[in-house]
Amino acid sequence: MDRRLFLAAAAAAAATSAHAQEAAPAAQPVAPPQPAAKPPTRVAVETPLGRIVIELHTKQAPITTANFLRYVDQKRYDGATFFRASRAPGAPEYGLIQGGVQGDPKRVLPPIAHEPTTKTGLKHVSGTVSIARNAPGTATSDFFILIGDAPGLDADPAASGDNQGFAAFGTVVEGMDVAQKILALPTPGKAINPVMKGQIIDPPLKIISARRVP
Repeated sequence: MDRRLFLAAAAAAAATSAHAQEAAPAAQPVAPPQPAAKPPTRVAVETPLGRIVIELHTKQAPITTANFLRYVDQKRYDGATFFRASRAPGAPEYGLIQGGVQGDPKRVLPPIAHEPTTKTGLKHVSGTVSIARNAPGTATSDFFILIGDAPGLDADPAASGDNQGFAAFGTVVEGMDVAQKILALPTPGKAINPVMKGQIIDPPLKIISARRVP
C-alpha cells in the first residue's frame, strides 16, 4: 500500500475510534441490592367459631406487641377464653370482645408500661386490637377487639382524670366475621366488675391456640 494511503487510512480509523469512545455513555455505578422488606408480624387466634388473624404494629407499639408475643410464643393463650362481649346500646352489631387469661396466676406475666395512642399514633377504629388495663401500667394478658370505631378509647390529654386511653397494638386482617359472631354470643354470666354487668359470655368461648403466622 502507498505510504500516504496507509497513513490516511490509519488516521481515519483513529478518528473513528476516538469518536466512538467520545460517544459511548459513561458507565453508571450499580446500586447495591436493597434488603427485602420484612413481612409484618401476624398471629392467628383459633376458636371454635373460626380463625382471627391479627397484624401487629411492632414499630409503633413495641412494648405491647412484645408482651402479646410472649403470651403467644409461650402458648399461654392456649385454653384461655373470650369471656366478654360488650354491645353498643341500640346497635348490638357494634362493640368489643375481650379475651385473655383473666389474671390466672399460672399464666399471667408481669404488667407492662403503657403506650398511649398519643405516642404510637394508632387509633381505636373498627378492627383495632388493644390491651385491657386498670390504671396505666397494669396491662397483662387480656386484649380486646373493636367491632366499630371507638375514638373515646384513644388518649386525650385535654380530658380530666385518667386520660391515657388504651394501648392499641394490632389490627384484625382476617376473621372480623368471627369477631362479630363472638360479639353476638349470649352474655348471662356474672360480672365481678360492675362495669361488665350484662357483658360476660356464658359459657365463655375457648381460645384453642394462638400462633405466629409463618
